[in-house]
Amino acid sequence: MKRIILITGGQRSGKSVYAEKLALSLSDKPVYLATAHVWDDEFRQRVLRHQERRGSQWTNIEEEKSLAKHDVSGRVVVIDCITLWCTNFFYDRNMPEDNQPTVDKALADIQKEFDKFTDQDATFIFVTNEIGSGGVSENAVQRRFTDMEGWMNQYVAAHADEVVLMVSGIPVKIKG
Repeated sequence: MKRIILITGGQRSGKSVYAEKLALSLSDKPVYLATAHVWDDEFRQRVLRHQERRGSQWTNIEEEKSLAKHDVSGRVVVIDCITLWCTNFFYDRNMPEDNQPTVDKALADIQKEFDKFTDQDATFIFVTNEIGSGGVSENAVQRRFTDMEGWMNQYVAAHADEVVLMVSGIPVKIKG
């Protein structure tokens, strides 16, 4: 039976670890779907540490945008994370700087991909950041991205069966 769970919170609030433990409580062979683009060696090392921490019982998939092309039917899948996934739609590395998608276009594209992906019969555990909780940036691009990601978080939360807010490593159920 399809189920959508959203785990949200600030940086280093324990979101990913909580999502991984939840997935392992639901399946002995969960899927970890990483949406990050690996920008540099430091980040590559971070990814490797995370993969080692998870261990061999996980099926690891790296996909920056097109989540729906992966068949996860009947599986428990952690999608980590919406913030980095949004980044891949907001800033397209294959397009020139002066031809980047608008916030409305990027948001529409990611919502469409979310709908196609979650049309599968699976348990989806989405991880995201509450980047708008820390104040308003002086940078116009950052403000546009924060708006887009906040709207995407609201979209996922509206479709979610459960929403959990992580605060200092403590899960606080806010929906479901």
